[in-house]
Amino acid sequence: MSRADAVELREGLTEALTDRREFVDTAATRRADGTYVVERRRASSSGHRKVFDSFDDCVALYDGLPAEFTAEDVAAGGLSGGRRHMLVRHFAEHPAFDCDLVSRQPLTARKRVADVDATTEGILEAE
Repeated sequence: MSRADAVELREGLTEALTDRREFVDTAATRRADGTYVVERRRASSSGHRKVFDSFDDCVALYDGLPAEFTAEDVAAGGLSGGRRHMLVRHFAEHPAFDCDLVSRQPLTARKRVADVDATTEGILEAE
């Protein structure tokens, strides 16, 4: 393989392995090294960014949250400051996470019934 062909192949692989999606308030990037970065749109400091080892780690954080969660619940994942709020918004914006914002003060999201396990479904039906 020629050097030019190898460079073209590398660039093609990098494009295939990386992806950036922008939403209303957040953006997400899948890097070539497998990490998944969630950041606040239009922010330039790293204080508005959370880097997960993989997308699956982000999904695991979401899966561990209760049926209705706030930024404080996200803090249990070891996050502090504005990153907690950013992730609540990201979960509500990204189509892989089946939830909606239900309150802005305090910032609260609710998982749709399909995401909620059987024990929580009974609680929701009783309300």
